Amino acid sequence: MNLQALVLCPDTKIVRILRRVLNELEIDVQHCADADGAIRKLTRHRFEAVIVDCTEPLASQVLHSARSAPCNKRAVAVAIVDGEKTLGSIFELGAHFVLYKPISVERAKSSFRAARALMKAERRRNVRIPVEIKVTLTRDGVRGEQTAFTFDIGEGGIALVQAPRLKSGQRMHVRFTLPGTEHILKTAGEVAWENAEHQIGIRFVDLAPDAQSQLNAWLRSHSPEIEQDDPPVPCKLTDLSLGGCYLELPSPFPVQTTLTLSMSAAEVEVRAQGIVRVMHPEIGMGVEFTQRTEPQKAQVEKFIQTLAGNTGVTPNLMVHPESLDAIQEPRTTRPLPGEDPLLDLFLRNSDLTHHAFQLELGKQRGSHSPHEAGLSR
Repeated sequence: MNLQALVLCPDTKIVRILRRVLNELEIDVQHCADADGAIRKLTRHRFEAVIVDCTEPLASQVLHSARSAPCNKRAVAVAIVDGEKTLGSIFELGAHFVLYKPISVERAKSSFRAARALMKAERRRNVRIPVEIKVTLTRDGVRGEQTAFTFDIGEGGIALVQAPRLKSGQRMHVRFTLPGTEHILKTAGEVAWENAEHQIGIRFVDLAPDAQSQLNAWLRSHSPEIEQDDPPVPCKLTDLSLGGCYLELPSPFPVQTTLTLSMSAAEVEVRAQGIVRVMHPEIGMGVEFTQRTEPQKAQVEKFIQTLAGNTGVTPNLMVHPESLDAIQEPRTTRPLPGEDPLLDLFLRNSDLTHHAFQLELGKQRGSHSPHEAGLSR
């Protein structure tokens, strides 16, 4: 079944462009010429994307309705703007992507390729595979291991029966073997929900990229509903530290998007997970690395040293979106001021305009060596 998009826009020329682009991307369009009709559809049907012309007087109500409707609260929201509206207000309304007028076919294609990758990721996260397997739980402060059995499994977590009494937010370590394979998945987990029947839902926390790939492959092989992922998105790496990186690309992903990054240079390859902390439409995004164990830090440090020792090498970097608007932000340790200038810029100065942000990046590049702050352009 094709992805579904709701479009609220009175401009017939823009609607023609959107239909052409979205049809090429195998996204079906339901067009509404007025806000009341759009709100009615949002309360009755599921959409993977909601596209709203923000020159409409009730555009904000439509975006709010999408967030309020249980079936559409995770839909990707795209705002069409004329360039005069403040971006901050657009994102406060719940928009994830921005399309500037006048809209061209090529610009729309670029934006909606990125949006489609997130639309697929969100639909995939809703798929649950019924399966009964044994799960081992280990909790801090509790001696020994505890066991339970799943009744379904998805990309982001598992649901358990016959589970020990746990409360929402409790952390533990989870271990299980994917049925029919020898892949043992080990990860931290967090109780997402519980009910009176001793059933609980556990959300995976910091699942390693390789383990996530194994789980995704298993889910695809057991459900014909799960579509193939879109290819990873190529980016230009401009700044890198142990805690994060800045990437240039035509259609950056929204703040709070979780990503898997694949970086390579001079035969050194690194896979890492991150979350978007800063986004500048049509320019780039700042990503914080969310898995920072000692081995992962060592990998990133080796990559930085490789770039510093091979100044003529252009690093190759690809990103793949995993989730929109992370439900639970990774609990990373915030750096002290000055400890990681790049990450500090992302976390403490995210409201800077792009121009001011670039000035700060320039200062960092001027005061630190390439392997500490930025890459030569």
